[in-house]
Amino acid sequence: MKGRGRWIALALVVLLAGYGLWHLASGGSAAGDAPRRSAARVKRIVPESDRIRVEVLNGTNTRGLARLGTGLLRDLGFDVVSSGNAPARVDSTTVLVRSGRMDWGELAAKGLGGARVAARPDSSRYLDLTIVLGPDWRPPPEPFDP
Repeated sequence: MKGRGRWIALALVVLLAGYGLWHLASGGSAAGDAPRRSAARVKRIVPESDRIRVEVLNGTNTRGLARLGTGLLRDLGFDVVSSGNAPARVDSTTVLVRSGRMDWGELAAKGLGGARVAARPDSSRYLDLTIVLGPDWRPPPEPFDP
């Protein structure tokens, strides 16, 4: 029985050590605090009083670009209501203004680090902007908060 108890104790030590390493790697501290959440890496540019509904589309062959754009735009204060792939590939990032608010399109272009802005009114969509990310768009180097 003594040999079996030692094996059980050793297994528990290994499990606890593994959990501790996982906890530290996932952002927790050695003291057992909850995982740390850092502040957003970008500053909100959309005024609190505005709700700008945005669709983000990936116009490249780069997988996951719309997801990265969605994260950035949400951190900037845009209300991203959908994302996905564009029907066709594009040569550069474009902000399509659907609701007639060109100033909102310019604000999105600024937040993205530059983009073409074009008026494409479409009252059948429940959107203010459609953003088609092109190969010229680069996500910020810092990861977004989950």
